[in-house]
Amino acid sequence: MRKATKTVAMWLGMSAGLAGLEHGYFETLQGSTRPASLMFASWGPPCVPEKIWHACEPAMSILPNFLITGLLAMLLSLAIMVWSAGFIQRKHGGLVLILLSIALLLFGGGFFPPIIGLVGGVAGMQIHKPITGQPGSLTRFAAKLWPWPLVIFLVWAFGQFLVGYFFNDFLTSLMGLSLLLILTSLLLSVYVGYAHDAVE
Repeated sequence: MRKATKTVAMWLGMSAGLAGLEHGYFETLQGSTRPASLMFASWGPPCVPEKIWHACEPAMSILPNFLITGLLAMLLSLAIMVWSAGFIQRKHGGLVLILLSIALLLFGGGFFPPIIGLVGGVAGMQIHKPITGQPGSLTRFAAKLWPWPLVIFLVWAFGQFLVGYFFNDFLTSLMGLSLLLILTSLLLSVYVGYAHDAVE
């Protein structure tokens, strides 16, 4: 079993579930009302998307009801967290995480949480695949970076909420760099985990 890959899949799944849970909670606060369109802001008034760094956390749902959407998003998020923590190493653990993440996207879990879950699911599908061949110099170098890309991803993915709370305008001006950091560390986490398994 690829232990580092399992760790990556587990933490990405847990992160996706936690972030999706937050989206669902704020959707339930908007009550049994109908969104104006398929896509909407998870945070309702007084949050103004143009004035806050996270744009009031956009999401989508195929159900025209905030309350039901939010409840489903929270249930799916909890299922993702439980599955990631306890069952991701099973034979079809990664595939189940992918399917749960797609459902989370369709039922109010936002856009980034499902993406994180999908990447975690793809990593989870590799947990039991044997590593063939000798690692190259790039792989050996990447293995030395373990687990720092995953740590950076986790710290910034959730730490930005604290930064944004106190320095909203500053973080808003750096959102391009923030998104780049999240996406880069997300993908590097998977590769560095693979590299660590390949070298061990």
